[in-house]
Amino acid sequence: MPTNAPARDGALPAPRAAVLDNGLKVLVQEAHTAPLVSVWCWYRVGSKDEPPGLTGASHWVEHMNFKGTAGIPADEFKELIDRFGGFWNGYTWIDQTTYVETATRDALDQMLFMEAERMDRCLYDAKACESERTVIISELQGGENDPDQLLDIEVTATAFKAHPYRHPTIGWVGDLRAMSRDELYRHYRRHYTPANATLVIVGDVAADDALRRAERRFGAIAPGIEPTPVRALEPEQTGERRLHLVREGTTGYLKVAYHAPAAGDTDFAPMLVLDAALTGAKGLNVWASFRGPAPQRRARLYRALVDGGHASAVSGAFVATAHPYLFMLSATARDGTPVEVLRDAALAELDDVCANGVTDTDVERAKRQLRARLVLENDSITNIGHQIGFFETVAGAGVLQDLPGRIAAVTPEDVARVAAGYLTASNRTAGWFEPV
Repeated sequence: MPTNAPARDGALPAPRAAVLDNGLKVLVQEAHTAPLVSVWCWYRVGSKDEPPGLTGASHWVEHMNFKGTAGIPADEFKELIDRFGGFWNGYTWIDQTTYVETATRDALDQMLFMEAERMDRCLYDAKACESERTVIISELQGGENDPDQLLDIEVTATAFKAHPYRHPTIGWVGDLRAMSRDELYRHYRRHYTPANATLVIVGDVAADDALRRAERRFGAIAPGIEPTPVRALEPEQTGERRLHLVREGTTGYLKVAYHAPAAGDTDFAPMLVLDAALTGAKGLNVWASFRGPAPQRRARLYRALVDGGHASAVSGAFVATAHPYLFMLSATARDGTPVEVLRDAALAELDDVCANGVTDTDVERAKRQLRARLVLENDSITNIGHQIGFFETVAGAGVLQDLPGRIAAVTPEDVARVAAGYLTASNRTAGWFEPV
């Protein structure tokens, strides 16, 4: 097997790593299956890094960083990649902001030029900021009109008291209306520095050449000061929290959230297996793995709630984060089923799992599904680039490469232990949407 190919269990080889004099970390993974290259530029800034009054700043900055730089007019920004037949995108979440371009290998210099410009020379035209304010507030209000999305936001804010994970990535509408162009620009300058970034290059490249090109494009950018990391610690939850939303609608929704371990915690892999046993394996790629349904016909909560006639759909979300976040379970009430009936059935099932764990058969099935998902989510250089940068940003070097082995080593006793430790009523926030 070539050294640059993923292993059969989904493990990726360690990328070639270098740190430029200005602090920019560069990771290069050679993959010569097609004449393509994917470039990801990651920043350790997300909604958790926003001070009071500036919620939503990181997401808004991401939008503005497609609006032109000193060297790339706004109307030419996307054309740099389009002319090579490639694609570009970006996203912001709680721990990170990232940008991606994937195109033919002869576009590598253009992709690096674009990301160097974005890191250091974005303009923040006042009129463009105002226009984007309107777009983002409209996006927020559209999300609030979706009962399932609204419930997710409210349950998360209820589950956290102290940690800034409680704020939605898009921000609170009052902050978005009050934030000035200068506050937004200062947020950009504070966090978009080489010392706070990781550049990932995956594809049909020679590692030495790719590193030289990265040095040429990024080496002259001033290092900046690495922002002070978030130190907020969420106090231990001491009792169940409940949230009941009643609004106009046609469908009932349930969300049950438990505080859960971070990516670097020893309990992370057993919790992944527990989630897969309860709702089906999703994998570890937040960019791609959650877009399709999980294999869940034999998953514990599917059998109890969907086959049991209470829900039309059930799902789980447990992902890698820098700090302890949430294990979120979601269910949609079947037509004719009061959401309170669905809630009571779900909580009874979860209480049983907390007390008794899941079967050895469920654990082995979950591990097989996870192993398959890990292989599938490395099916392209874009996905490989995402995984390398995502885990480097939230957990540090080596965690991604170790995860397949950590998952393989999980035992039924490990799963029972984390079920008993995390699925307690005192660690739970339950919210339900009742339509009227």
